[in-house]
Amino acid sequence: MKQTAYPSVTREVLERILDARFEAEGFLSLKDLPHPSQFKDMERATARIVTAIEQGEKITIIGDYDVDGVTATTLMHRFFGAIAYPVAWIIPNRFRDGYGLSLTLLEQLPPTDLIITVDNGIAAVEAGRAVEALGIDLIITDHHLLPDTLPPAYAIINPKQPECPFPYEEVCGAQIAWYLIASLKNALGIRLDMMGYMELVSLAIIADMMPLQHINRAMVIAGLRHLSGSQHPAITCYKEHVNKSHFTEEDIGFFLAPLLNSAGRMDDASHAVAFLGATTHHEARIGLDRLLAFNDLRKETESALTQEALAQVTGEDEVLVLVGEGWHEGVVGIVAARVARIHQKPTIILSQSPNGLCKGSGRSFDACDLFAITSHCRALLEKFGGHEAAIGLSLKVENLPAFREAINHAYTHSSYPTQQCDPEIVGVVELRELSFEMTTLMKRYEPYGMANPRPKFLSCVVRICEVATMGSEGNHLRFTLEQGGVRLRGVKFKTYEQFEVGAWIDVSYHLSENHFQGSVTLQLVIDTISISNIE
Repeated sequence: MKQTAYPSVTREVLERILDARFEAEGFLSLKDLPHPSQFKDMERATARIVTAIEQGEKITIIGDYDVDGVTATTLMHRFFGAIAYPVAWIIPNRFRDGYGLSLTLLEQLPPTDLIITVDNGIAAVEAGRAVEALGIDLIITDHHLLPDTLPPAYAIINPKQPECPFPYEEVCGAQIAWYLIASLKNALGIRLDMMGYMELVSLAIIADMMPLQHINRAMVIAGLRHLSGSQHPAITCYKEHVNKSHFTEEDIGFFLAPLLNSAGRMDDASHAVAFLGATTHHEARIGLDRLLAFNDLRKETESALTQEALAQVTGEDEVLVLVGEGWHEGVVGIVAARVARIHQKPTIILSQSPNGLCKGSGRSFDACDLFAITSHCRALLEKFGGHEAAIGLSLKVENLPAFREAINHAYTHSSYPTQQCDPEIVGVVELRELSFEMTTLMKRYEPYGMANPRPKFLSCVVRICEVATMGSEGNHLRFTLEQGGVRLRGVKFKTYEQFEVGAWIDVSYHLSENHFQGSVTLQLVIDTISISNIE
């Protein structure tokens, strides 16, 4: 990190930087939410569902195995429960069924007259044709990119459709499910506390990494507030477990979302839906214990697989393609992200099965469009999909050498610029400039996340006065840092790096307030440390 690559930042400069993120619309509130009818096909879908309810038709909800799909499924199931109308729901199994509405999933379909997808379905052309052939009406609610050919469906609610007048494209599946519930509430003329549904929506917005601007920010703020006071058994049970009554976006993103995701990664996401939909505290406790066990297993598996993957890296390729026999498919995406960050290279992690098929995920790094460069290798792949930053793929083991060569060739000839600076660093700050005024200012722009990252600072030529390990596994570091006579505490999580007392370093970090035993101090939550170039 070069200090010259970043401007100096004061409190006033920081305020201007943060203000600029919201200059287009400012801070929206719930009163600014567009009407459900602004979605293309919302009224058509609503009318069809109302008819199904009035005529006693059988309805099946089909969700997805990530947090967005799980919460969207839970929302729909909760709504139909509130109006005492029985529906079936299916969450595809990641290992058996693959993603979303599929021919495999249709084999498990109970007798039904109407299928409603949440957080999936927009790319299910083949399955959509099969549903049509069965004489079943299909309503698709999704937020993913549109394929060249859309599935046949009675109605498609997706804001990315060019003819959809809804003003915001970047919303998640649970938000669209919430809007569908609001539309159904209005059409049925019933009273319903929509804020009770907003708490789950906030989980999905954060977990699915939606931009925390415009209506997304308003819905997250309202959802987190309601989540903190929620009386739903699953939420109260989780609050007791973590001994917290108030939730922030970081509580969701780093703890609750991975916990919910662990069910789909390690076994079946239906366990997460069962937990969120628990109607008694006892039922919720059983569900939580099951998720905690899955999450512990996920952490162990992820850690072991990461070490195995790192051992394969030779440093020769610009795109890392790492393969292991029987590597757990549920964590390959997480491992790819970890290895990519450690080696600062796009990374693909593949699990080789006994039948010779390699299946896995990739994560990009820096300016690389991983989807684009992998597209050049389609002829070598069995299946492939994703976007710029993340992909899923499968290929035969005999094609691995050619694939590794082809994707590195595609990367080299794409001439991606290497970023010389971290885009999340807002500027250089001396430790004496850090203050509670600055943390108070930053609180005004919460919650932080995609499109509104928490400000990261860089301080150069800082001396390490003290350093010690902490945590039960000794994988966190605690520092005392000094610059110009000012000393501050810092922490660096999940690292086995070693640093010497007296070393001069450049450090990037987020500024936070540490509340401990009634006192509040400033603390640096450290991201990166490099040895200062002192001449």
